[in-house]
Amino acid sequence: MARPSIRELAGKLNQAKEAVLNGCIQFVEPASVYADLLEIDILIDDLVEILPQAIEEIRPADYKGTRPPQRSYEVPILNCELFAFSWSSGAFGCTMYFKYALKEKCIWIVSLHTDRK
Repeated sequence: MARPSIRELAGKLNQAKEAVLNGCIQFVEPASVYADLLEIDILIDDLVEILPQAIEEIRPADYKGTRPPQRSYEVPILNCELFAFSWSSGAFGCTMYFKYALKEKCIWIVSLHTDRK
């Protein structure tokens, strides 16, 4: 089976939720994420409350990234693996796309917006 496995994805989702609950949230391009969230009437201040619930909704089967995961070329998370998911979110009220990396117990949000299939 190609990486990431179901078990690995479940672990990465748990690590992401833990980072959010610990308040360790970073943005690769904050202005882009903020603008995307405003399109669905979510303020960045509300994200800390919404994101743990949203991550809880995501299942390993919702993985939309590559196998093996791509590595980031962005300086703050250079060479970190990227995990991308698309799911129908009750927390956000629409189908969302979420791409992130984990680095030093923090979640680095690359993309968080409505799914643009």
